[in-house]
Amino acid sequence: MKEPDDQDTDGEKSVTSKSDGKKSLRSSKSESRSPAQEDDTFLEDATDETFTEGEESYLEEDSDEERLEGSLSSFQYDDLQSTRVSQQTPAPAVEEAEEEVKKKISESFFYDYMELASMPFVTLDSDIPLDLLTLVHSFGYDCRKRANLQLLDNSIAIYIAGNQLIFLNLKTKEQIYLRSSSGEGIGVIGVHPHKTYFTVAEKGSFPDIIIYEYPSLRPYRILRDGTEKGYAYVNFNYSGTLLASVGSNPDYTLTIWNWKEEQPILRTKAFSQEVFKVTFNPDNEEQLTTSGSGHIKFWEMAFTFTGLKLQGSLGRFGKTTTTDIEGYMELPDGKVLSGSEWGNMLLWEGGLIKVELCRGTSKSCHNGPINQIMLDEGEVITVGSDGCVRIWDFETIDTADIIDETGLLEIEPINELQVDKNVNLFSMIKMSETGNNFWLAQDANGAIWKLDLSFSNITQDPECLFSFHSGAVEAVAVSPLTYLMATTALDCSVRIYDFASKTLLTQMKFKQGGTALVWVPRMVNFTGAEIIVGFEDGVVRILELYDPKGLTIFVGRKKISDADIRLKQVFKPHTARVTALAYERDGEILATGSKDQTVFFFEVERDYKPIGYINTPGPVCQLMWSPMSHLESTLLIICENGYILEAPLPTINLEEDDDDVVSYEIKDMYLKCFHFSSVKSKILRSIEIEKRERQRKLKEKIREERRNKLAAEMGEDGEKEFQEEEEEEEEEEEEEPLPEIFIPSTPSPILCGFYSEPGKFWVSLFGIETEPIPEDIEDPKAYSIENARRKREHDKLMKEVEEIKARKREQIKALRTEFCKLLEMNEELPTHMQFKRTDFDVDSKIRAEMHRRTAFKIQQVEKELAWEKEKHELGLKKLKNRFRDPLESDTIVVHAILSDHKISSYRLVQPSKYSKFKRTSQSERKPSKLDRFEKEGTGRKDSQRDAGGSIAIQEESIIEKGKKFRPKTLSEIMVENQIEKTRKLILKAERAQLKIQQRKKEWEELYKSKPGDDYEDPKDLQAIKEAQVYMGDFNLKTAPDYKIPEHMRINAAKKEEELGHLDSLVHGNKRYMNKCILSLRDLKVAVVEEIQCLVQELKNIQSTLHVSKHIPIPQIPQIHPEEVPEKRFQYDEETLLNFKQQHMKSDDEKSPGVEQTGSGGPGGGFLKLSSGRDGDLTTRDSMSRSSKASTLSLDIPKYMEFEKAEPTDVELEIMKRDEIKHVYMQQYLVNRVKELIVTFDAELRLLRHQKLKLDTQMKLSDLHHVTLFQEILLLKNFEKQENILQERVNSLDKEEQYMQWKINETLKEMEEKKNEITKLQEQEKALYAGFQTAIGENNKFANFLMKVLKKKIKRVKKKEVEGDADEDEESEESSEEESSLESDEDESESEDEVFDDSICPTNCDVALFELTLQLREKRLDIEEALVEEKKVVDNLKKEYDTLSKKVKIVATNLNAAEEALEAYQREKQQRLNELLVVIPLKLHQIEYVVFGEIPSDLSGTLVFSNHALRRLQERIRELQEENSKQQKLNKEWRERRKQLIREKREMTKTIHKMEETVRQLMISKFGRVVNLEALQTLSVNTTLEELKIRKLRKELANAKEMKMWEEKIAQMRWELMMKTKEHTRKLYQMNDLCIEKKKLDSRLNTLQNQQGNAFQSLREADVVAREEVTELIQLQAERISALKEEIALLRRKGGLILPPIRSPQEKEMQPADL
Repeated sequence: MKEPDDQDTDGEKSVTSKSDGKKSLRSSKSESRSPAQEDDTFLEDATDETFTEGEESYLEEDSDEERLEGSLSSFQYDDLQSTRVSQQTPAPAVEEAEEEVKKKISESFFYDYMELASMPFVTLDSDIPLDLLTLVHSFGYDCRKRANLQLLDNSIAIYIAGNQLIFLNLKTKEQIYLRSSSGEGIGVIGVHPHKTYFTVAEKGSFPDIIIYEYPSLRPYRILRDGTEKGYAYVNFNYSGTLLASVGSNPDYTLTIWNWKEEQPILRTKAFSQEVFKVTFNPDNEEQLTTSGSGHIKFWEMAFTFTGLKLQGSLGRFGKTTTTDIEGYMELPDGKVLSGSEWGNMLLWEGGLIKVELCRGTSKSCHNGPINQIMLDEGEVITVGSDGCVRIWDFETIDTADIIDETGLLEIEPINELQVDKNVNLFSMIKMSETGNNFWLAQDANGAIWKLDLSFSNITQDPECLFSFHSGAVEAVAVSPLTYLMATTALDCSVRIYDFASKTLLTQMKFKQGGTALVWVPRMVNFTGAEIIVGFEDGVVRILELYDPKGLTIFVGRKKISDADIRLKQVFKPHTARVTALAYERDGEILATGSKDQTVFFFEVERDYKPIGYINTPGPVCQLMWSPMSHLESTLLIICENGYILEAPLPTINLEEDDDDVVSYEIKDMYLKCFHFSSVKSKILRSIEIEKRERQRKLKEKIREERRNKLAAEMGEDGEKEFQEEEEEEEEEEEEEPLPEIFIPSTPSPILCGFYSEPGKFWVSLFGIETEPIPEDIEDPKAYSIENARRKREHDKLMKEVEEIKARKREQIKALRTEFCKLLEMNEELPTHMQFKRTDFDVDSKIRAEMHRRTAFKIQQVEKELAWEKEKHELGLKKLKNRFRDPLESDTIVVHAILSDHKISSYRLVQPSKYSKFKRTSQSERKPSKLDRFEKEGTGRKDSQRDAGGSIAIQEESIIEKGKKFRPKTLSEIMVENQIEKTRKLILKAERAQLKIQQRKKEWEELYKSKPGDDYEDPKDLQAIKEAQVYMGDFNLKTAPDYKIPEHMRINAAKKEEELGHLDSLVHGNKRYMNKCILSLRDLKVAVVEEIQCLVQELKNIQSTLHVSKHIPIPQIPQIHPEEVPEKRFQYDEETLLNFKQQHMKSDDEKSPGVEQTGSGGPGGGFLKLSSGRDGDLTTRDSMSRSSKASTLSLDIPKYMEFEKAEPTDVELEIMKRDEIKHVYMQQYLVNRVKELIVTFDAELRLLRHQKLKLDTQMKLSDLHHVTLFQEILLLKNFEKQENILQERVNSLDKEEQYMQWKINETLKEMEEKKNEITKLQEQEKALYAGFQTAIGENNKFANFLMKVLKKKIKRVKKKEVEGDADEDEESEESSEEESSLESDEDESESEDEVFDDSICPTNCDVALFELTLQLREKRLDIEEALVEEKKVVDNLKKEYDTLSKKVKIVATNLNAAEEALEAYQREKQQRLNELLVVIPLKLHQIEYVVFGEIPSDLSGTLVFSNHALRRLQERIRELQEENSKQQKLNKEWRERRKQLIREKREMTKTIHKMEETVRQLMISKFGRVVNLEALQTLSVNTTLEELKIRKLRKELANAKEMKMWEEKIAQMRWELMMKTKEHTRKLYQMNDLCIEKKKLDSRLNTLQNQQGNAFQSLREADVVAREEVTELIQLQAERISALKEEIALLRRKGGLILPPIRSPQEKEMQPADL
């Protein structure tokens, strides 16, 4: 809009209409995309451009609303045009435009929301009102959209749901809605840092970014043309002046906006792949960061010679695997911390990864991608898709660096929070509540959580505020009775909503996503409380909605909702996702449709008994039964591929049983099929036919008219001419072929359909069918026509070659068969006639070459399969690590040989986490590599340091040796003597001090060992405590007044320890039993091997006996596969070949029946026992023994075959003896076999009996384990509140102890102050006594001096005056009252009489008067000190009283807290008592009988062991005996106490006598009482002695230094003399040169006079040279004189050295040089 003042100078129109703007939109955009725009330079000065012709401008003045609206629409489409026009204007126009005043958008300007919001539309001829549907409430939330949870204040959150932006009040749960402006959805939202604006970035064709003002919700600014299809992310800078946006597919444009002026500042393409996020650096707003699919990019706004540009550097991953980056954070120093897909954090610096951060033992920071990283209050917060929030130390991350080649650095989080199971945290935002650390979290699985990250004792558990479907809703159904709605989605949940109260009633989770849902009609379920749901795995479930409040409330049920869902029935009719469910109109039959192209029918009344199914030509998308208006009940089956079937009601066979049904397929059902195909080509063909028919009729009409005309004009000649023309026209005309009828291979999908009236139905199709487009050749390596022909020829040739090869292979096969026959014939020949295997080789080199090629091919195949081999090995390793390694021992079942008895071992896993075996202490852990490295490094450093130290010590020792052999001077000897003397004196004083301290220490220890009046023996205290604990009148744990002793209080940690102890015991017993069973299995293997050997020997013996004397050979026991489970994992080549064959067979057989029978083949092939010798478990030793026996016995018949002679008598006798021996051995071997079998079975039965007992114990331990686990769960629920109460008790206890300590300290301080007051009073008494002694007796000035001494004088205190003058007077009065020597009479006299104390009376001793004045000053000092001390004592008394009151209050609170804790402990004990504990008892163990029978109610009984009962009875007798003993001891100790009291009195008298003797000896020796300790420790003044030594050393050092300087002065004098001599020599040389110069001058003058004018020029040159030489000589003379003056100055003491004299030439050249 333009104001009237802003008219154009050229007279053209300045306002562009909306229609013109819309028409020129695309053209302006295409024209504006110039090369300058591609280089990102045309936007640099976008904010400085002025508006030109055809644009709209906004002024500061207000205008009417209509013009404002017009300006909005025109500016939306003309802003790019203006940029283009301004760029193409000529130079004069540009200059004029720059001179114009730049106009900006008014800050008070707002858009109209109703014009921007997308509205519904109807056709012009429709009567449907626009407000037919209104949005009442939204149950949706796009939880998988990035940053789709923002906070505007503490109670208002915003998020996107479809086309709506929802404002959710977290407190009242109310919702407000803003519609999308494009109508195609919202891409992303963002909030201004000041919470005064928020952005809504749309989706669609060239979408807008609308910035709304909060809280008015009015559109404030619109940013246009930032991307093509939609926005992926928006972000404000820290100050809120700039906005960064990044587009989604396909352009990924990054734009920096001056959003208040609606102008882009910079624009560029962010990346070629998807970009997730863009943010400003909060510490440097000229830096940005973007991240996305497989990249992270760092941007900087830099000024170049072409202007402001965005310069981006791509982050290089280096050795780290490329990853998608969802979350990152800019650090203050420019580094960037980002996440990764595998859960570790990457620290970027300079575009490279500085270090990768992980947790201990290379464990990832999160189990999955890190979606967000934030910096809050000096801590780094990471949000992961594993549902965890972890807190990390910022300093550790900021200073992190690599320590080894892996690039990993292990750190541990400070705190962590596991929100819940199945939680995928996508983003978090902090709630600004004072005193709390609450966050709102976006869960990608469909929830909004409130998290407390304070990590304190009162931290709240995570709270799920709202729950939604995570993804699109697949099906919705409404209750036929009430305001309930059921929904299902692919997030595996079914939810029930009450849309009247706008709440979620309940939900139920499954393992598969729901795809179809129908509310069961009331004719099937009258209550209307059932829904039927179809799932993506083909399962159909019937769910019932019920009221859980009617159920019995059990322990642990905390919250009861208003509704709940339970599973009523489930069946699986389909193998693919269920797409449709429909009840027949009478409710008798249920039909289900699926993607597997089947429709299944069920009989509803007979619990959904299957009727059968029919096959459909395509996936089913909808089922519709005919309504009541139809005569017959039919089912309309709509398929996705364009087919529609109409099926009649299936017949129900009531007599047929399910067991007799072979298949449920209904084959005889009559179906009507409708296939919808395209009629577009048919319509075009009929139109073309009609058009040609009209043209033909028109031509015939024209031809007939021409014929009649020619006939009328020419007669018969005209007829002939007309026929000739017709023949020519028929030859020329060739009718074009009609357009072909096109039927698309894939018709348009059917969306929905329904019955309208009998015999008719409506169908809605999607899209328009188009003709097939020829397949384009996109591959650049595709064959050309010639190459394709050559390829066909080559393939043909290769086919012929393959046929030749096949024929050759057949010939080789025939030759191989013939060769094998020859080998068999050769083996049948006698040994001496057989050919060797090498004799068949025609050429040995051929076989060697074959072996070489085979080995080479094997090697090549191994190389090719190396990757696959490694892959399968890794897979096998992972399976073992997951399933096999945690297993300590597998189940082994050992069978008896004769009976059916068997025994199985325990399937034992590794000890649980509660077991003690897993809790290794820190000292038992092996040191890590890093620890060893650090130890080795420190050891090496220490060794190097020691080596360096040894070298230094050697050098010092050499220096000390040199000093030792050097003779000492007199000064050094004096210093050493003085030091030695001082050292001896100090040592003597130290010894005396040490002796005194040792004596004091002995006295202190002695006094400490003295027991106090209230001393009690610790043993007695312990015994009393044990008696209080274990003796007395105890209540049952179930009693309401039961008080839990301190040592019997339990918590979760103690229970876990108890559970771990139980687990370790169970594990140990099971492991021991497994060892026994394994030993038994090994025994059976050994028995089987021995039986095999015995049976083999028995067979050998029976081969020599007659058949009639044979005994049945006992059967060899078999080793069952269950007995050797480890053989399942052993295989050989034969097993692998069998597995390969079975696998190939299973691939070839595709029928369902074959698949079921063959499914166990490949899997079981691997787990079968190896065939052959590995299957019978015979060892090589047993086989060798049996083979030896067989060879010995089988050799005899071979020789007997050749000996056919009759045996002799001796031979017959020998044969008879051998026969008797063999018969005996036969019987012995059979008995031995039976003995082995019977012994083994006996061992098995014995061990089986032991295992049955152990099974009983294990079952009891399992029950105990369950009880302990229930107790742990219960204790964990109580643990939090218990910790709070315990901490309160501890804090109050500490506070009470602190208060008591302060009271004790106050009492001590009061005692000290009282002692100080006593000392001051004694000093005052001593002062008056000294005064009396000084004045003597009969002194006439005694009264005057006493008055002077006692006179009250107000003195100015040295420090600040504290208190008023009244307080000083009161203190003086109190001090005078307390003075023992001051009487009331003296006070009255001093008050009445007035005298001058400043003048000494005549004849009075002046010294005595001065002494009196001094003593008065001392008295006043003492009195002031007394006043101060009394004030302090009064303050201490007040403090003591205050503390005593506080102690009482704290003690009361402590008692209340302890009572609360005790009550909580009692409640916990009661809850523990409610847990059921299983105790198996035998009948003889029950002694609680009534009339000889066990009562039915055993609730009042106690379970008590006989041993404990006997122990209590014995304890009674022990206590009686102990009581009598204690009485005797008490009597003896009383007598002993009386004796000790008498001895103490005598010792006290002796000590007093000795102290008096010591005092008298001191007075007699020293004249007064002295401190012996101070006298003994009296020594020299160490400081003075040290100063003397330092003075002596300083004097020696100064003398040495003076000597050194005298030597230096002598040296300098010698050097000065040498310099003087040198200068003198140079002067002599100079004199000689001057003389020679004069001679040369005279000669030159002579020569000049002799020469003529011809040499005039030469003479001028000589003159110049002579002048130069003269100047040089003068300069040298000046230098000589200067040197002489300098020498003279140096000879004098204190002479000054002047700077050297410079020549005139040097002075002239110096400026030139500068």
